[in-house]
Amino acid sequence: MKRSRMEVGRWRMLRQVGRRKSRWLEAQSRRNIRIHSIRKRLLSRHRHSLLFIASYEA
Repeated sequence: MKRSRMEVGRWRMLRQVGRRKSRWLEAQSRRNIRIHSIRKRLLSRHRHSLLFIASYEA
């Protein structure tokens, strides 16, 4: 069955939109991973420095 020009155009647009959305989501999750790793590193450094302060005072 042959599809009309309008149908083909609509189908292509839908596919493009879906692809763009999935790419955007992927990029977002990558950014979030980076943010989380930076936060984790900062927290561990902070805890580490607190440990040293506590050991010197004791």
